[in-house]
Amino acid sequence: MTPPKISFEFFPPKTLEASFKLWEAARVLAPLAPEFVSVTYGAGGTTRQLTHEAVTTINRQFGLQVAAHLTCVEATKAETMEIVQSYADAGIREIVALRGDAPKGSDGFVPHGDGFANSVELIEAIAARGDMTIRAGAYPEPHPDSPDSDADVAWLKRKIEAGASSAITQFFFEADTFFRFRDKCAAAGIDVPIIPGILPVQSWAGTKRFAATCNTTVPDWAEEAFQMAALDGPEAQRTLATSLSVDLCEALIAGGVDRLHFYTLNRPELTRDVCAALGVQPAGDLDAVA
Repeated sequence: MTPPKISFEFFPPKTLEASFKLWEAARVLAPLAPEFVSVTYGAGGTTRQLTHEAVTTINRQFGLQVAAHLTCVEATKAETMEIVQSYADAGIREIVALRGDAPKGSDGFVPHGDGFANSVELIEAIAARGDMTIRAGAYPEPHPDSPDSDADVAWLKRKIEAGASSAITQFFFEADTFFRFRDKCAAAGIDVPIIPGILPVQSWAGTKRFAATCNTTVPDWAEEAFQMAALDGPEAQRTLATSLSVDLCEALIAGGVDRLHFYTLNRPELTRDVCAALGVQPAGDLDAVA
């Protein structure tokens, strides 16, 4: 089996302790030579400056290609494009362009009066600059605001036509979920790379909460497996999480997938172990990365 190209997602730290965890996660995973790493953007734009600082620091300290998440939430068009320019000034050339989640406590996404109405408008504006690689979000299962999967495919096609050159999916539990979505995208004429998003289970309770917010189906077999593993303690749960992630990745690779994007939650060990099982080996000495 040829090892896949890999990429990782981090989130920006809000405390000093969280900063240490992020830098350690980057230090551990950087030697695996990811194609890129991405840094998320908090709901309602709440981590705008923290995201910028994390993106530029990871790029500078670890020499990684970093894709900065950018959303349409709570900002004017001018403010949003100023952020893009600040990334360009710092040498960042990749953006993950998303509509973004509404601020906590709100009834749903409402565009800023002077802002971008959706991800397509955002992508068009960034693409018009001509100096950024743009990645979009994709949803193998219907987005919470979408009527069905066909609508998500149609919306993804609009993002690609607007200027996105690849897409990263929301996480899922079964390879067939991705394959069905990939087939629909191909039938719709989408021919850019669609990179599966993989979430190694750090906490089963936390993963289920996350799944509920993004409309990801939790299979009965997964619930039963983690309930059984819980009886045997944390190590059994970790072993199960690693095994299930490896099995999912191997099934995807067998189906023709050559890229995988890991949601690390700034906790690198499980992701590192899954990558090792897939044949992804460090390109250098871990301790040489500072």
